[in-house]
Amino acid sequence: MTGPFILQPGEGELLDLGNFEAVILASATDTSGAFSLLQTQNEPPEFGPPMHIHHDAAEAFFVLEGSYLMYLEDRHTECPPGTFVYVPRGVAHTFKVISRSPGKKLNLFTPAAMQGFFEELAAAEAAGTVSPEDLGAISGHHHMEVIGPVPNTYL
Repeated sequence: MTGPFILQPGEGELLDLGNFEAVILASATDTSGAFSLLQTQNEPPEFGPPMHIHHDAAEAFFVLEGSYLMYLEDRHTECPPGTFVYVPRGVAHTFKVISRSPGKKLNLFTPAAMQGFFEELAAAEAAGTVSPEDLGAISGHHHMEVIGPVPNTYL
């Protein structure tokens, strides 16, 4: 652990993911593996990942801007700003931005996970177009299983 720290607005490591961005606010290194915290932002209307499962971590979302439709296994719920969502490890889930304005949310993973996924996806985006097959391979490297089709708004 690096010890206590404070990030001011605009600080953190910014990752360009093509159709959206992620800011690493607390990394696995920062928290000795306890959790990782990312802010995902500029998620356009209709944006969302494929249905997927995290096999190594639980995930929580806190909606900051925009509205989302969250899918947890076979149920879905509209989530306006201020909504908190908890997804235990092993639960199939996805989301979609349903507002006319971009979405922005906090993503917490415990234990620390998925930072590497976003870093690898950003590197692949910087190198060129990422295919659904590439996304599946990157996901697999980080104990995430893609179980639904990849929406064309995600890549």
